[in-house]
Amino acid sequence: MSELMPAPEAILRRLEMTVLRRLDGLLHGDYRTLFRGIGVDLADLREYQYQDDVRHIDWNVTARLQTPYVKEYYEERELTAWFLLDLSPSENFGSQTITKRTQAMDLTTILASLLSRHGNRVGALFYGTNVDTVVPAGSGRRQVLQLLHRMLKRPQGVKAPSSTQLLDLLQTASHVMHRRSLVFVISDFITQPGWEKAMAMLAQRHELVVIRLYDPLEMALPDLGLLTIQDAETAEQLLVDTHDKAFRSRFAAAVTEREEALHDAFSYAGVDALELSTEDDIVDALYRFSELRKNSSRLATGGTSQFGRRQ
Repeated sequence: MSELMPAPEAILRRLEMTVLRRLDGLLHGDYRTLFRGIGVDLADLREYQYQDDVRHIDWNVTARLQTPYVKEYYEERELTAWFLLDLSPSENFGSQTITKRTQAMDLTTILASLLSRHGNRVGALFYGTNVDTVVPAGSGRRQVLQLLHRMLKRPQGVKAPSSTQLLDLLQTASHVMHRRSLVFVISDFITQPGWEKAMAMLAQRHELVVIRLYDPLEMALPDLGLLTIQDAETAEQLLVDTHDKAFRSRFAAAVTEREEALHDAFSYAGVDALELSTEDDIVDALYRFSELRKNSSRLATGGTSQFGRRQ
């Protein structure tokens, strides 16, 4: 880690003074919208009311009484959240001043701080060229600082011996997380295929939230003339002519195919996905995500959607 790199305490204070303060104003205390609680203990039964979640209907009681009844649960006062962080070499890319890795670190720090302030526990698994770090779940400001410190001290610019295997991170997490938890998967999803089933299985046991990081230059290639591009994971270089319309057209087609496959995988796993660009303001993105989760709740109770797939 560079000697000039800000200390974790300084970074956390900056985020508390800027991002977290703004989030408090935007969310207006609607903390449960962003982090839905995980209720496990049955509290009571009551008659079904309009906009109740149909998934909570007790069909046995409903059939016996000939009136729809829903289950009510005690919501856990404390939950455990895990951050599954893809910090592989491709995360070091950023076409402007912010890299995907920086966005991942800031976002993790912000979410961990929000959770810790409400008495919850947070832990993390880090993937570089493999799953190399497990930070056991803990609570409080010191735990947030430890997560940030562990992220900051990781080396950058390391050439990977092989392409990212997100499957390894998801499978390892399933063995580490013994209790039902709130799980954030933060990755650019530049990875070998075959992770979809593992994510779906993880989502069946835990509440899973996906944050997909990307850079605008990965979505659309402008006319920059001759350009040397490098694979962030293998360091392989290739000279391309971005002035060639046919090349840019093939690039756009490949992006479209990749995006459709990725969103199909998210749908298959049944997860909420927040797409975060290196140019995005994190506060705006999280507020947008809060609205997306409200919308998901409305859909679960038979309401109508106000949002499309991409926000």
